[in-house]
Amino acid sequence: MRIFALSDIHVDYDTNASWIRGLSSADYRDDVLILAGDVTDTLSLLEWSLGTLAKKFRKVLFVPGNHDLWVIRDGAEKDSLQKFDDVCAAVRASGASMEPFRGRGLSIVPLLTWYDYSFGEPDDELRSIWMDYRACRWPAGYTEREVAAHFAALNDAHVTDPGELVITFSHFLPRIDVMPGYLPARSKLLYPVLGAARLDAQLRRLGARMHVYGHSHVNRSITIDGVSYINNAFGYPSETGLTSKRLLSIHEC
Repeated sequence: MRIFALSDIHVDYDTNASWIRGLSSADYRDDVLILAGDVTDTLSLLEWSLGTLAKKFRKVLFVPGNHDLWVIRDGAEKDSLQKFDDVCAAVRASGASMEPFRGRGLSIVPLLTWYDYSFGEPDDELRSIWMDYRACRWPAGYTEREVAAHFAALNDAHVTDPGELVITFSHFLPRIDVMPGYLPARSKLLYPVLGAARLDAQLRRLGARMHVYGHSHVNRSITIDGVSYINNAFGYPSETGLTSKRLLSIHEC
């Protein structure tokens, strides 16, 4: 059984959807796919994507990303927490899962959150260009920090057994130093909306040795304080430098 990692497939682009469609229906039948968010903001397309992958893999494990909770096109009469409930229903209907997976001395645990500005405060420019501020809608009184806390609290019930290899995964970044230093200084404008430091505390409490994340569209594998952090984003069709248009095997057992 191989464990594959992928994120940010963005199947609203036909070429990305075609890549999913073209994956072998025989090569991955015994394997698990970790899909770390940002598939589409359209529920019917999300269900199609996950259902297509679920027929090709032994199991598809998913957490939603920020794009998946947009409400500007699909479910515009709802807020993004209600959209999250709809996403959960679509995942179940597709045959994929948002629950922990266990097998062969291994636990794979999904971790939810939102960005909580632990990586920095957004400035006016970021607030003017970052689409989530217009495409997501939260219940009255909810700030991004409260949204992050709401989702992070859903992780508290997760437990793992001593001796297991624990792999956790999230859409958002668990720490900002997984971002490489070679990026242009202007990229730091986006740092406040990349993730939440509490994720790192949660994955370490669970004893994770590996953590898969998405969102940044900057593919990387780096080990920090005993945990390997892995990003394998598919990315937009125009992104061919920092992303990778392939599956990445991160473990075999």
